[in-house]
Amino acid sequence: MGQTQSKHWVLLAAGSKDWTNYRHQACVCHAYQMARRNGVPDEQIVVMMYDDIARNQDNPYPGRIINVPNGPNVYQGVPKDYIGEDVSVKNFLAVLRGDEAGVVKQNRGPKKVLNSGENDTIFVYLSGHGAIGLFAFPTEDLHASDLVGTINKMSRLQQFSKLVIYVESCCSGSMIADLPKNAQVYGVSASTPLKPSYACFLDNDRQTFLSNEFTSQWLLHSKMSDLTSTTFQEQFEYLKNEVTNSTPCQYGNNELSKLLISNILGCPDSRIPAAPISADEGVRPTNLTPSHDVPLIIQQNRIQREKDPEKRRALQRDYDKLLQTRNRIEKAVRDIAKHACPERGPRALVARRPLTQLDDMKKVAKHFRRTFSEWHEEQDDCCALQHIHVFVSLIESGVEVARIKAAITHVHSHR
Repeated sequence: MGQTQSKHWVLLAAGSKDWTNYRHQACVCHAYQMARRNGVPDEQIVVMMYDDIARNQDNPYPGRIINVPNGPNVYQGVPKDYIGEDVSVKNFLAVLRGDEAGVVKQNRGPKKVLNSGENDTIFVYLSGHGAIGLFAFPTEDLHASDLVGTINKMSRLQQFSKLVIYVESCCSGSMIADLPKNAQVYGVSASTPLKPSYACFLDNDRQTFLSNEFTSQWLLHSKMSDLTSTTFQEQFEYLKNEVTNSTPCQYGNNELSKLLISNILGCPDSRIPAAPISADEGVRPTNLTPSHDVPLIIQQNRIQREKDPEKRRALQRDYDKLLQTRNRIEKAVRDIAKHACPERGPRALVARRPLTQLDDMKKVAKHFRRTFSEWHEEQDDCCALQHIHVFVSLIESGVEVARIKAAITHVHSHR
Protein backbone atom coordinates (compact mmCIF):
# COMPACT_ATOMS: atom_id res chain seq x y z
CA MET A 1 0.00 0.00 0.00
CA GLY A 2 1.51 3.38 -1.06
CA GLN A 3 2.34 6.11 1.38
CA THR A 4 -0.29 8.82 1.76
CA GLN A 5 0.70 11.96 -0.12
CA SER A 6 1.84 14.69 2.25
CA LYS A 7 0.12 18.05 2.54
CA HIS A 8 1.52 21.47 3.40
CA TRP A 9 -0.43 23.20 6.22
CA VAL A 10 0.06 26.90 7.00
CA LEU A 11 -1.08 28.89 10.06
CA LEU A 12 -0.67 32.68 9.92
CA ALA A 13 -1.59 34.85 12.91
CA ALA A 14 -1.39 38.58 13.62
CA GLY A 15 -1.67 39.21 17.33
CA SER A 16 -2.49 42.92 17.35
CA LYS A 17 -5.28 45.26 16.32
CA ASP A 18 -5.63 49.04 15.70
CA TRP A 19 -4.21 51.26 12.98
CA THR A 20 -0.93 51.88 14.81
CA ASN A 21 -0.17 48.17 14.44
CA TYR A 22 -1.04 48.07 10.70
CA ARG A 23 2.23 46.28 9.89
CA HIS A 24 1.39 43.06 11.72
CA GLN A 25 -1.74 42.32 9.69
CA ALA A 26 -0.03 43.56 6.52
CA CYS A 27 2.76 41.02 7.07
CA VAL A 28 0.26 38.19 7.59
CA CYS A 29 -1.62 39.18 4.41
CA HIS A 30 1.66 39.19 2.47
CA ALA A 31 2.61 35.79 3.90
CA TYR A 32 -0.77 34.47 2.79
CA GLN A 33 -0.14 35.71 -0.77
CA MET A 34 3.23 33.95 -0.74
CA ALA A 35 1.69 30.65 0.42
CA ARG A 36 -0.97 30.82 -2.28
CA ARG A 37 1.62 31.71 -4.92
CA ASN A 38 3.53 28.62 -3.79
CA GLY A 39 0.55 26.43 -4.51
CA VAL A 40 -0.77 25.84 -0.98
CA PRO A 41 -4.58 25.69 -1.33
CA ASP A 42 -6.88 27.79 0.84
CA GLU A 43 -8.25 24.72 2.60
CA GLN A 44 -4.76 24.12 4.01
CA ILE A 45 -4.14 27.73 5.11
CA VAL A 46 -5.63 29.28 8.25
CA VAL A 47 -5.45 33.07 8.67
CA MET A 48 -6.05 34.79 12.00
CA MET A 49 -6.16 38.60 12.02
CA TYR A 50 -8.42 41.17 13.64
CA ASP A 51 -9.34 42.61 10.22
CA ASP A 52 -9.77 46.22 11.35
CA ILE A 53 -7.23 47.71 8.93
CA ALA A 54 -8.54 47.44 5.36
CA ARG A 55 -11.76 49.34 6.14
CA ASN A 56 -10.32 51.45 8.95
CA GLN A 57 -11.38 55.11 9.04
CA ASP A 58 -7.69 56.05 8.93
CA ASN A 59 -7.11 54.10 5.73
CA PRO A 60 -6.97 56.56 2.80
CA TYR A 61 -7.23 53.58 0.42
CA PRO A 62 -10.26 51.56 1.64
CA GLY A 63 -9.99 47.86 0.99
CA ARG A 64 -6.25 48.01 0.36
CA ILE A 65 -3.35 46.90 2.55
CA ILE A 66 0.23 47.14 1.38
CA ASN A 67 3.38 45.72 2.96
CA VAL A 68 6.08 47.64 1.06
CA PRO A 69 6.10 51.25 -0.21
CA ASN A 70 3.88 51.56 -3.29
CA GLY A 71 3.42 47.80 -3.17
CA PRO A 72 0.55 45.60 -4.36
CA ASN A 73 -2.66 45.11 -2.42
CA VAL A 74 -1.90 42.08 -0.24
CA TYR A 75 -5.41 42.07 1.29
CA GLN A 76 -7.10 40.85 -1.86
CA GLY A 77 -8.41 37.31 -1.50
CA VAL A 78 -7.27 36.83 2.12
CA PRO A 79 -9.74 34.46 3.83
CA LYS A 80 -11.52 35.65 6.97
CA ASP A 81 -11.04 32.42 8.89
CA TYR A 82 -10.69 34.08 12.32
CA ILE A 83 -11.33 37.80 12.76
CA GLY A 84 -12.19 40.18 15.61
CA GLU A 85 -12.70 38.51 18.98
CA ASP A 86 -12.08 35.10 17.40
CA VAL A 87 -8.38 35.98 17.21
CA SER A 88 -7.64 34.46 20.60
CA VAL A 89 -5.00 32.32 22.24
CA LYS A 90 -7.53 29.54 22.85
CA ASN A 91 -8.45 29.43 19.18
CA PHE A 92 -4.87 29.71 17.96
CA LEU A 93 -3.78 26.68 19.99
CA ALA A 94 -6.90 24.74 19.02
CA VAL A 95 -6.31 25.48 15.33
CA LEU A 96 -2.67 24.45 15.62
CA ARG A 97 -3.41 21.10 17.23
CA GLY A 98 -6.35 20.39 14.91
CA ASP A 99 -8.94 20.56 17.70
CA GLU A 100 -12.17 21.77 16.08
CA ALA A 101 -14.11 21.13 19.29
CA GLY A 102 -11.74 23.45 21.16
CA VAL A 103 -12.53 26.43 18.90
CA VAL A 104 -14.93 29.07 20.23
CA LYS A 105 -16.20 31.41 17.50
CA GLN A 106 -18.24 34.61 17.83
CA ASN A 107 -18.33 35.25 14.09
CA ARG A 108 -19.95 33.11 11.45
CA GLY A 109 -18.04 30.63 9.39
CA PRO A 110 -16.48 27.19 9.78
CA LYS A 111 -14.14 26.24 12.61
CA LYS A 112 -11.16 25.78 10.33
CA VAL A 113 -8.19 23.94 11.87
CA LEU A 114 -5.01 22.21 10.75
CA ASN A 115 -6.11 18.65 10.00
CA SER A 116 -2.52 17.55 9.68
CA GLY A 117 -1.32 13.96 9.82
CA GLU A 118 1.96 12.17 10.37
CA ASN A 119 3.10 12.67 6.76
CA ASP A 120 2.21 16.37 6.60
CA THR A 121 4.25 19.51 7.17
CA ILE A 122 3.21 22.60 9.13
CA PHE A 123 4.44 26.18 8.77
CA VAL A 124 3.47 28.70 11.47
CA TYR A 125 4.04 32.46 11.29
CA LEU A 126 3.28 34.85 14.15
CA SER A 127 3.44 38.65 13.82
CA GLY A 128 2.73 41.03 16.68
CA HIS A 129 3.93 42.43 19.98
CA GLY A 130 5.86 40.37 22.48
CA ALA A 131 7.88 40.34 25.66
CA ILE A 132 10.06 37.79 27.38
CA GLY A 133 8.09 34.55 27.39
CA LEU A 134 4.92 35.83 25.73
CA PHE A 135 3.33 36.87 22.45
CA ALA A 136 0.38 39.27 22.73
CA PHE A 137 -3.03 38.55 21.25
CA PRO A 138 -5.73 41.28 21.31
CA THR A 139 -7.20 40.36 24.71
CA GLU A 140 -4.69 37.93 26.25
CA ASP A 141 -1.17 36.58 25.86
CA LEU A 142 0.16 33.40 24.33
CA HIS A 143 2.81 32.09 26.70
CA ALA A 144 5.95 30.27 25.62
CA SER A 145 5.11 27.34 27.89
CA ASP A 146 1.77 26.81 26.13
CA LEU A 147 3.16 27.20 22.61
CA VAL A 148 6.08 24.83 23.17
CA GLY A 149 3.91 22.43 25.19
CA THR A 150 1.37 22.20 22.37
CA ILE A 151 4.07 21.58 19.77
CA ASN A 152 5.68 18.91 21.96
CA LYS A 153 2.36 17.12 22.38
CA MET A 154 1.65 17.29 18.64
CA SER A 155 5.08 15.79 18.00
CA ARG A 156 4.40 12.90 20.39
CA LEU A 157 1.01 12.28 18.73
CA GLN A 158 2.68 12.33 15.29
CA GLN A 159 0.49 15.15 14.00
CA PHE A 160 3.16 16.25 11.54
CA SER A 161 6.30 15.00 9.85
CA LYS A 162 8.02 18.40 10.17
CA LEU A 163 7.03 21.73 11.68
CA VAL A 164 8.66 25.12 11.03
CA ILE A 165 7.75 28.28 12.96
CA TYR A 166 8.79 31.90 12.30
CA VAL A 167 8.04 34.50 15.01
CA GLU A 168 8.14 38.29 14.50
CA SER A 169 7.87 40.19 17.80
CA CYS A 170 10.02 41.78 20.44
CA CYS A 171 11.88 39.12 22.47
CA SER A 172 10.59 36.55 19.97
CA GLY A 173 13.51 34.22 20.67
CA SER A 174 12.05 33.59 24.13
CA MET A 175 8.89 32.13 22.58
CA ILE A 176 10.70 29.27 20.87
CA ALA A 177 13.98 28.95 22.79
CA ASP A 178 12.68 25.75 24.42
CA LEU A 179 11.62 24.00 21.22
CA PRO A 180 12.79 20.38 21.39
CA LYS A 181 16.09 19.64 19.67
CA ASN A 182 15.27 15.96 19.23
CA ALA A 183 11.96 16.39 17.40
CA GLN A 184 11.16 17.37 13.80
CA VAL A 185 10.68 21.02 14.76
CA TYR A 186 12.64 24.09 13.64
CA GLY A 187 12.12 27.75 14.53
CA VAL A 188 13.43 31.18 13.56
CA SER A 189 12.85 34.35 15.58
CA ALA A 190 13.15 37.98 14.51
CA SER A 191 15.14 38.82 17.62
CA THR A 192 16.97 37.37 20.58
CA PRO A 193 15.01 36.46 23.75
CA LEU A 194 15.88 39.84 25.28
CA LYS A 195 15.82 42.37 22.42
CA PRO A 196 13.14 44.22 20.42
CA SER A 197 12.17 43.71 16.82
CA TYR A 198 12.02 46.69 14.46
CA ALA A 199 9.25 48.24 12.39
CA CYS A 200 10.06 49.67 8.98
CA PHE A 201 8.63 51.69 6.08
CA LEU A 202 6.84 54.66 7.69
CA ASP A 203 4.19 55.61 5.13
CA ASN A 204 3.30 59.31 5.16
CA ASP A 205 -0.05 58.85 3.41
CA ARG A 206 -1.20 56.17 5.80
CA GLN A 207 0.58 57.58 8.86
CA THR A 208 1.75 54.16 9.98
CA PHE A 209 4.51 51.59 9.48
CA LEU A 210 3.95 49.07 6.69
CA SER A 211 6.16 46.19 7.83
CA ASN A 212 8.82 44.84 10.17
CA GLU A 213 12.47 44.51 9.20
CA PHE A 214 12.78 40.76 9.73
CA THR A 215 9.55 39.87 7.93
CA SER A 216 10.19 42.22 5.03
CA GLN A 217 13.55 40.52 4.43
CA TRP A 218 12.14 37.02 4.88
CA LEU A 219 9.36 37.59 2.36
CA LEU A 220 11.71 39.33 -0.09
CA HIS A 221 14.20 36.47 0.07
CA SER A 222 11.40 33.94 -0.48
CA LYS A 223 10.29 35.81 -3.59
CA MET A 224 13.84 36.22 -4.95
CA SER A 225 14.84 32.58 -4.41
CA ASP A 226 14.21 29.32 -6.19
CA LEU A 227 12.57 27.55 -3.26
CA THR A 228 13.19 24.13 -4.81
CA SER A 229 16.96 24.62 -4.44
CA THR A 230 17.15 26.97 -1.40
CA THR A 231 17.40 25.63 2.14
CA PHE A 232 16.12 27.19 5.33
CA GLN A 233 19.77 27.51 6.41
CA GLU A 234 20.55 29.57 3.31
CA GLN A 235 17.56 31.76 4.09
CA PHE A 236 18.75 32.16 7.68
CA GLU A 237 22.23 33.18 6.51
CA TYR A 238 20.60 35.81 4.30
CA LEU A 239 18.49 37.08 7.20
CA LYS A 240 21.51 37.18 9.50
CA ASN A 241 23.30 39.42 7.02
CA GLU A 242 20.40 41.62 5.92
CA VAL A 243 18.48 42.15 9.18
CA THR A 244 20.65 44.82 10.76
CA ASN A 245 18.79 46.11 13.82
CA SER A 246 17.65 42.91 15.48
CA THR A 247 19.35 39.53 15.61
CA PRO A 248 17.48 36.58 14.03
CA CYS A 249 18.00 33.31 15.94
CA GLN A 250 17.52 29.60 15.22
CA TYR A 251 15.95 27.12 17.63
CA GLY A 252 14.80 23.52 17.83
CA ASN A 253 16.29 20.86 15.57
CA ASN A 254 18.80 22.68 13.38
CA GLU A 255 19.14 19.62 11.16
CA LEU A 256 15.84 20.71 9.65
CA SER A 257 17.48 23.92 8.44
CA LYS A 258 19.02 21.76 5.70
CA LEU A 259 15.54 21.19 4.26
CA LEU A 260 14.57 22.84 1.00
CA ILE A 261 12.03 25.57 1.69
CA SER A 262 9.71 24.06 -0.93
CA ASN A 263 9.43 20.94 1.26
CA ILE A 264 7.49 23.02 3.80
CA LEU A 265 6.02 25.96 1.88
CA GLY A 266 5.64 24.63 -1.64
CA CYS A 267 6.88 26.65 -4.62
CA PRO A 268 5.47 28.67 -7.51
CA ASP A 269 4.40 26.73 -10.58
CA SER A 270 7.41 26.74 -12.89
CA ARG A 271 5.08 26.80 -15.91
CA ILE A 272 3.79 30.23 -14.89
CA PRO A 273 6.27 33.13 -15.23
CA ALA A 274 7.11 34.57 -11.84
CA ALA A 275 5.95 38.10 -11.17
CA PRO A 276 8.97 40.43 -11.26
CA ILE A 277 10.10 42.11 -8.08
CA SER A 278 9.41 45.82 -8.38
CA ALA A 279 12.00 48.40 -7.36
CA ASP A 280 9.81 49.27 -4.37
CA GLU A 281 9.54 45.66 -3.22
CA GLY A 282 13.30 45.22 -3.37
CA VAL A 283 14.14 48.40 -1.48
CA ARG A 284 16.05 48.10 1.78
CA PRO A 285 13.93 48.66 4.89
CA THR A 286 13.77 52.31 5.94
CA ASN A 287 12.63 54.18 9.05
CA LEU A 288 13.79 51.32 11.29
CA THR A 289 12.16 51.84 14.68
CA PRO A 290 12.02 49.70 17.83
CA SER A 291 8.52 48.30 18.09
CA HIS A 292 7.78 49.97 21.43
CA ASP A 293 8.59 53.42 19.99
CA VAL A 294 6.22 53.10 17.04
CA PRO A 295 3.18 54.83 18.67
CA LEU A 296 5.32 57.83 19.63
CA ILE A 297 6.91 58.14 16.18
CA ILE A 298 3.54 57.89 14.43
CA GLN A 299 2.06 60.56 16.68
CA GLN A 300 5.05 62.87 16.21
CA ASN A 301 4.72 62.45 12.46
CA ARG A 302 1.02 63.30 12.60
CA ILE A 303 1.74 66.47 14.58
CA GLN A 304 4.43 67.60 12.15
CA ARG A 305 2.23 67.06 9.10
CA GLU A 306 -0.98 68.61 10.47
CA LYS A 307 -1.60 72.12 9.14
CA ASP A 308 -4.76 72.95 11.11
CA PRO A 309 -3.68 74.59 14.44
CA GLU A 310 -6.64 73.23 16.41
CA LYS A 311 -6.16 69.66 15.14
CA ARG A 312 -2.46 69.99 15.77
CA ARG A 313 -3.09 70.93 19.41
CA ALA A 314 -5.44 67.94 19.79
CA LEU A 315 -2.77 65.63 18.42
CA GLN A 316 -0.24 67.16 20.82
CA ARG A 317 -2.59 66.48 23.74
CA ASP A 318 -2.85 62.85 22.64
CA TYR A 319 0.93 62.65 22.44
CA ASP A 320 1.30 64.12 25.94
CA LYS A 321 -1.27 61.63 27.24
CA LEU A 322 0.74 58.82 25.68
CA LEU A 323 3.87 59.99 27.50
CA GLN A 324 1.98 60.32 30.78
CA THR A 325 0.64 56.77 30.48
CA ARG A 326 4.14 55.47 29.80
CA ASN A 327 5.46 57.29 32.85
CA ARG A 328 2.68 55.80 35.00
CA ILE A 329 3.45 52.30 33.74
CA GLU A 330 7.16 52.74 34.43
CA LYS A 331 6.48 54.05 37.94
CA ALA A 332 4.05 51.23 38.70
CA VAL A 333 6.53 48.55 37.63
CA ARG A 334 9.26 50.25 39.66
CA ASP A 335 6.98 50.23 42.71
CA ILE A 336 6.05 46.57 42.12
CA ALA A 337 9.70 45.55 42.02
CA LYS A 338 10.44 47.48 45.20
CA HIS A 339 7.43 46.08 47.03
CA ALA A 340 8.07 42.50 45.89
CA CYS A 341 11.68 42.52 47.03
CA PRO A 342 13.33 45.66 48.45
CA GLU A 343 16.78 44.03 48.21
CA ARG A 344 16.63 42.76 44.61
CA GLY A 345 13.96 45.06 43.15
CA PRO A 346 16.28 47.92 42.10
CA ARG A 347 18.59 45.52 40.23
CA ALA A 348 15.60 43.88 38.51
CA LEU A 349 14.69 47.21 36.90
CA VAL A 350 17.84 47.24 34.80
CA ALA A 351 18.78 43.57 34.57
CA ARG A 352 18.08 41.48 31.47
CA ARG A 353 18.00 37.82 32.42
CA PRO A 354 17.09 34.86 30.21
CA LEU A 355 13.84 33.14 31.13
CA THR A 356 14.04 29.57 32.44
CA GLN A 357 10.97 29.49 34.73
CA LEU A 358 8.32 29.48 32.00
CA ASP A 359 5.37 28.41 34.16
CA ASP A 360 6.14 30.93 36.90
CA MET A 361 6.44 33.69 34.32
CA LYS A 362 3.07 32.77 32.87
CA LYS A 363 1.42 33.12 36.30
CA VAL A 364 2.97 36.54 36.95
CA ALA A 365 2.37 37.92 33.44
CA LYS A 366 -1.27 36.80 33.45
CA HIS A 367 -1.85 38.45 36.83
CA PHE A 368 -0.19 41.67 35.66
CA ARG A 369 -2.27 41.84 32.48
CA ARG A 370 -5.50 41.07 34.32
CA THR A 371 -4.79 43.57 37.12
CA PHE A 372 -3.65 46.43 34.86
CA SER A 373 -6.08 45.55 32.06
CA GLU A 374 -6.71 49.21 31.19
CA TRP A 375 -3.15 49.57 29.88
CA HIS A 376 -3.47 46.56 27.62
CA GLU A 377 -6.71 47.84 26.12
CA GLU A 378 -5.03 51.00 24.85
CA GLN A 379 -3.26 51.20 21.49
CA ASP A 380 0.07 51.53 23.29
CA ASP A 381 -0.10 48.16 25.06
CA CYS A 382 3.43 47.42 23.83
CA CYS A 383 4.69 49.87 26.47
CA ALA A 384 3.41 47.65 29.28
CA LEU A 385 5.04 44.67 27.58
CA GLN A 386 8.33 46.54 27.47
CA HIS A 387 8.63 46.22 31.26
CA ILE A 388 7.95 42.47 31.52
CA HIS A 389 11.71 41.89 31.84
CA VAL A 390 11.48 43.22 35.40
CA PHE A 391 9.26 40.31 36.42
CA VAL A 392 11.59 37.86 34.69
CA SER A 393 14.51 39.25 36.68
CA LEU A 394 12.59 38.95 39.94
CA ILE A 395 11.56 35.36 39.21
CA GLU A 396 15.00 34.29 38.05
CA SER A 397 16.61 35.85 41.12
CA GLY A 398 14.45 33.68 43.38
CA VAL A 399 11.57 35.96 44.37
CA GLU A 400 8.44 33.86 44.93
CA VAL A 401 5.56 34.14 42.48
CA ALA A 402 3.11 34.82 45.32
CA ARG A 403 5.17 37.84 46.47
CA ILE A 404 5.31 39.30 42.98
CA LYS A 405 1.57 38.81 42.42
CA ALA A 406 0.81 40.37 45.81
CA ALA A 407 3.01 43.35 44.92
CA ILE A 408 1.16 43.82 41.62
CA THR A 409 -2.20 43.79 43.42
CA HIS A 410 -0.93 46.17 46.11
CA VAL A 411 0.51 48.73 43.71
CA HIS A 412 -2.63 48.72 41.56
CA SER A 413 -4.90 49.30 44.56
CA HIS A 414 -2.74 52.17 45.86
CA ARG A 415 -2.38 54.12 42.63
